[in-house]
Order: sequence, then C-alpha cells, then structure tokens
Amino acid sequence: MSKIGKQILDIPQGTEVKLVDGIISVKGPKGTLSRNFLESIKIEIDGGKIKLTPVKEDIFLRSLWGTYASHIKNMITGVNQEFEKKLIIEGVGFKSEVAGENLILALGFSHPVKVPIPADLKVIAEKNILSITGINKEHVGEFAARVRTLKKPEPYKGKGIRYQGEVIRRKQGKKTA
Repeated sequence: MSKIGKQILDIPQGTEVKLVDGIISVKGPKGTLSRNFLESIKIEIDGGKIKLTPVKEDIFLRSLWGTYASHIKNMITGVNQEFEKKLIIEGVGFKSEVAGENLILALGFSHPVKVPIPADLKVIAEKNILSITGINKEHVGEFAARVRTLKKPEPYKGKGIRYQGEVIRRKQGKKTA
C-alpha cells in the first residue's frame, strides 16, 4: 500500500480539475497544466476531493499509485503558487544576465555561455543569484539542474553554480613544507 497514494487530495478554492480520457487538466489563478495518466489507476474527482485507487494489485501499479498522487498534488500546488529554485553563482568574474529569451553566463570560459530559457519559466538574475520560477515543478527543476551542470561547484574554493542552501564539502589544499 502506498502511503502517498492512499491520501485524499484536496482541491483548493478557485482551482478547477477535470479528467477526460485519462488526461487530467488543472486550471488555477497562475495558469493551466495538463498531463496524461494511464487508465490502470482509477482517479475519482468528487467535489473538492481527489481519490486514487489502483484497478488491480500489481507491483508496477503500486509504484505508479503514489507517483500519480504526487504529480496531481504538484500540479494543484503549481497553478496556485509558483515553484521557485534559486542558484548562487560564486567565483571571481562569474556573472549572469537575462537578455530576451536567453540566459547569458560568464563562467570563466573563453566565451559567454548562452542558455535558452523555456517559454513557461521566468528567470531573474540579480548580482550572483539566479531565481527560476514556473508553475511546472519538473520544468523548474530540470532547467535549474541544466544550468548548474554548466559549472558545478569545485571542492577547493567553492567556485561554480550551486543551489541555495546546498552545502559543498570543502577539501584541504596543498600543504607547504
């Protein structure tokens, strides 16, 4: 039994959830999200509640049960309040700026790195902090991870791009005799 799948999800005021042919669409004040789900997990929408139950007992369906509940919960949260990831850029000469549809990063390479910003995300660059916001949790996390891989933080001086709150284990440098 899935602890997450058994929970009954509440639909907040001002949010509309529809299920049509296995496609759930969630509409709220921040926007609309839709996702395709398999028919093997029964999704019941009653007033302001959503209940998920697997059609039969199967290992694969038990794993999908909690996953689907988490996806629906994230969709409901996203259309009501946006998800946000913050990245900290640390290093001498490391800069970031948003120019139109692109994020331009100076990361110590011989050339600036241009990263196209997806249409459903907002990116704000202030000093050494990048703020990525959007209603789709997966898109926000994936874009933040893609930007972080451009220059991962190194363990000696901590230079690079890291998540806010991420702890970088530091190594000791060379010892002089």
